[in-house]
Amino acid sequence: MGQLLVLFLALLLDRLVGDPDWLWRRFSHPVVVFGRAIGWADIKFNRSDDSAEIRRRNGRLTIIVLVMLAAFTGWLFSGLFERMGLVGTALEIIIVAVFLAQKSLADHVSAVAQGLRVGGLKGGRQAVAMIVGRDPEALDEAGVSRAAIESLAENFSDGIVAPAFWYAVLGLPGLMAYKMLNTADSMIGHLNDRHRDFGRAAARLDDFANWPAARISALLIAIGAGLTKGGVAMKRAMETALSDSGLHRSPNAGWPEAAMAGALDLALAGPRRYHGELVIEPSLNGSGSNAAGMKDITSAVAVFHRACDCLAVLVMAGALVF
Repeated sequence: MGQLLVLFLALLLDRLVGDPDWLWRRFSHPVVVFGRAIGWADIKFNRSDDSAEIRRRNGRLTIIVLVMLAAFTGWLFSGLFERMGLVGTALEIIIVAVFLAQKSLADHVSAVAQGLRVGGLKGGRQAVAMIVGRDPEALDEAGVSRAAIESLAENFSDGIVAPAFWYAVLGLPGLMAYKMLNTADSMIGHLNDRHRDFGRAAARLDDFANWPAARISALLIAIGAGLTKGGVAMKRAMETALSDSGLHRSPNAGWPEAAMAGALDLALAGPRRYHGELVIEPSLNGSGSNAAGMKDITSAVAVFHRACDCLAVLVMAGALVF
């Protein structure tokens, strides 16, 4: 079975099943295993008494070794599955689906709207704290809603489109290498005192790895907006992605977030607070409304679902052509 067809079936499986809690209560999710390896390396090789130069060197070596180990693991699995026929193909579909996040992301973001609906602002804050790093107690209802929508847009790129892209290009080695790199960036790719040097290489490599997916994601969100909200929303999403993506601190996250801001005609990003520290940034689609609410979260999830549909159709078309 072709690689793109495997990816298409994995996208369908992830969309329908997601990450069942009963399974991951019994076994460690592969990303959790990656996280343990990264955490061990952080403790072992990121020593506070080392110079900045040594910490940067150790960070470069660490991320190279971890990514190579992940790619090698993917290569071993790929070779094993090839020898197992249809059973191997089924196992590869499951493995690829495990590294995607369509259903789990939609569920977590929808839970924020449900939290606001049932528990008011307190319920919304509790739900959004599960998916964002900013201080939930500093958020009003509009802030909670914007945080959920921004998380949905950004994670559409690095949780779905990017792993799908690297699997399509490099198979299981590419998929596992990307997930190791992306997990490392989320754990050590920060500009705080501990990780500014050690995590620099991981952050820069992650920016490189996410470059194609971020731009593809913006296009898919724009098409999703067109399918759910009409041509005006589609045009606004694409125009906002092109004009405002560079305002974001990330060279990649600004693309899907700006596209979603345009699709919903909301002002996203802007000033926000992380761990007590206020981060001042321009708004994406600054002329849009700041008064986001539950309905906007629901609309964003609808756009997200149609964007995921477009991704699946694109993969299936590729499978038929190639």
